[in-house]
Amino acid sequence: MSHRIQRALISVSDKSGIENFARQLAQLGVEILSTGGTYAALKKAAVPVREVSDHTGFPEMMDGRVKTLHPKVHGGILALRDDPQHTGAMAEHEIAPIDLVVVNLYPFEATIAKRGVTRAEAIENIDIGGPSMVRSAAKNHRFVGIVTDPADYGQVLDELQQGQGALSDTFRRTLAAKAFALTARYDAAIAAWMFEQQSAAGSAEARFPESFALAGVKVADLRYGENPHQLAAFYRLGGAREASLASAEVLNGKQLSYNNLVDLDAALAIAREFEEPFVAVCKHNNPCGAAAAGTIAAALEAAWAGDPVSAFGSVLSFTRTVDLASAEFLVSGNRFVEAIVAPGFDDEAFRLLVDKPKWGKNVRLLAIGDFANLPRDEREFEVKKLVGGFLLQERDLAAAVEGQCKVVTGRKPSAEELAGLLFAERIAKHVKSNAVVVAKGTQVLGVGAGQMSRVDSVHMAVRKSGERVRGAVLASDAFFPFADGPELAMAAGVTAFLQPGGSVRDAEVVAACDRHGAAMVFTGTRHFRH
Repeated sequence: MSHRIQRALISVSDKSGIENFARQLAQLGVEILSTGGTYAALKKAAVPVREVSDHTGFPEMMDGRVKTLHPKVHGGILALRDDPQHTGAMAEHEIAPIDLVVVNLYPFEATIAKRGVTRAEAIENIDIGGPSMVRSAAKNHRFVGIVTDPADYGQVLDELQQGQGALSDTFRRTLAAKAFALTARYDAAIAAWMFEQQSAAGSAEARFPESFALAGVKVADLRYGENPHQLAAFYRLGGAREASLASAEVLNGKQLSYNNLVDLDAALAIAREFEEPFVAVCKHNNPCGAAAAGTIAAALEAAWAGDPVSAFGSVLSFTRTVDLASAEFLVSGNRFVEAIVAPGFDDEAFRLLVDKPKWGKNVRLLAIGDFANLPRDEREFEVKKLVGGFLLQERDLAAAVEGQCKVVTGRKPSAEELAGLLFAERIAKHVKSNAVVVAKGTQVLGVGAGQMSRVDSVHMAVRKSGERVRGAVLASDAFFPFADGPELAMAAGVTAFLQPGGSVRDAEVVAACDRHGAAMVFTGTRHFRH
């Protein structure tokens, strides 16, 4: 059912492209109504426009909070044009039809993403009239077009020209679906922020509310999901305050895949544990190498040396800008990585990576900005989808510090051993359970991940470490249920252990360490990662 558009209401926060769009609507014979800043912008651009307050006969008030909430606006949008009762009411109350609504909402998500934003500022950026008009127009999409995205202006004009001033039924349905998705995301962002505010104020039940909505805006369609027969897309959550892949700038490389993003997110999470020059090498969502050093190039070389076989085809995260020395190391020999996320890339490093044969066409380079001193957002939840539902949990941002470590063996760890244990624990947090990390200083030597028994994880980490294991330390994400794991590690040359403790056999495990002269500390905090 096609109806010629005679009147449009335009009220937008994002004014990109609006002047040209409105001008072309006017040239097609569409009367334009507008409000506030949009009206002023169109008037200044010499676009024929009429104020909504003139249309309704009722002035804007309360600093613009009340301007479109009026029967002449919503009646004009919601009226069914083929219902005599509706058209009769329009005639009786002198309500003119509004056939096109062009609205985008107050920037609530962008506002709450700003650091230091006040509650009052956030509240003032909760749009009321906008979502009301959007929902009214979307509900009545049989007769009314609703445009919420400036990217759709061109297609709207094309449709009007091809349809002799009318939008097709199919296009109006498409616009309506997009509009309802927008208001759902908008309301979800407001609800989430409100719950965060309550939780921060001390309301425990608000931390996990009775109803929880999760909504995002699509960043990109992906080549495929975990496997080629699965479709996938990447979405950005509104109001995000933390540096993330959703805010990263993709500088080079093939289209990102689902697995690339999962691995990059894991690598970035590890890098966020460190402020010093640090590099993580990740494969299949687990670190296979990681190191901190005096320079970022030295950290990269040490991280790669952790497991150079597994490092081929990995993803990397850096806490510093990728420099020329780092790029030269990567392109030398038979090295190759799928993707790199870093604060940025020096010009010379970038050119080498993108110009090198077998690198430039393939490697994805993502710049995320300097995050070394930016806090991680404690208010964000981790979400795991299940069939028929989902799980929410707080993020695991805890990390052991020296004062929290309880020495449980006769021998205390040396200062060097303790530093290595604390480094290894921050890596083990991000390894799939059962997780075991062998390290020396600030270099990971071997990782045991995802095994069904902890002793198998120890065996894997020790084997990966090779001869370097002698004099190394070992961190475990959870307690050792038996002494067999530590005994295997000590036989290979491990001298100190970190674990949360809590097993009924803790005494047996500690006694085994004492027999071999090894040190062990308990942290009291488990870091399972399933």
